[in-house]
Amino acid sequence: MNTVIILAIIGICFQRTFISVEHKEQYVAADILKGMAALMFVIIGFMGYSSVSTNDFGLKIVIGLIFGMIGDIVMNLRFVLKDGAGQKAFLAGIFAFLIGHVLYLAALIPLTGHLVVCIIIGAIIAAGLLAYIFKTMDVKKAFKIFGIFYLGAVIIMTVIALDIAFFCPTTHNVVYAVGAVLFTASDIILIFNTFSGTTKYSLRFANLTLYYFGQLAIALSLFYLN
Repeated sequence: MNTVIILAIIGICFQRTFISVEHKEQYVAADILKGMAALMFVIIGFMGYSSVSTNDFGLKIVIGLIFGMIGDIVMNLRFVLKDGAGQKAFLAGIFAFLIGHVLYLAALIPLTGHLVVCIIIGAIIAAGLLAYIFKTMDVKKAFKIFGIFYLGAVIIMTVIALDIAFFCPTTHNVVYAVGAVLFTASDIILIFNTFSGTTKYSLRFANLTLYYFGQLAIALSLFYLN
């Protein structure tokens, strides 16, 4: 477990340095640092999956973490590439994260006894949030399409994770649910900071920090699988 703690600290340091370097507009170096930070939570997730009895749930989560790392690297290329290429990189990053969340969902769904209720609650929350975003912010059509599927998947995944943690409060389920909530909070902050018209460093810092701790929590939860 000491190795895991060291890797987590290294990852947090990489993430913190990345945020600082990105703020200085050194975007190539920032993307490399972001990829290194993401690699740490992938390694931690794989170690957790390997250290406990390996199963289908853990495998889906590890692959989801890998797609999260891909999303991290590709999405930040929007600052390196120009014009349309940057927008395509952003959308490609969202798509990678979407695949990751679909895998998270596929892992969680068999564990909940209230799937339909969770989907309805998640869909209502996502629909309300998306309606507000589309009404108050200037969002291009491509981003709207991706946003509907992505935000819907993220929120439904989080509702299911909370449901599982509430009705079966094992260490694994609680740690995973905390990670899911942090991930969702970071995405909501990202959306408002990206499309509100005024990008703020404080919100960018909060978005990236919550996101990283969310992914770390999801990865660490694998150590508590039965």
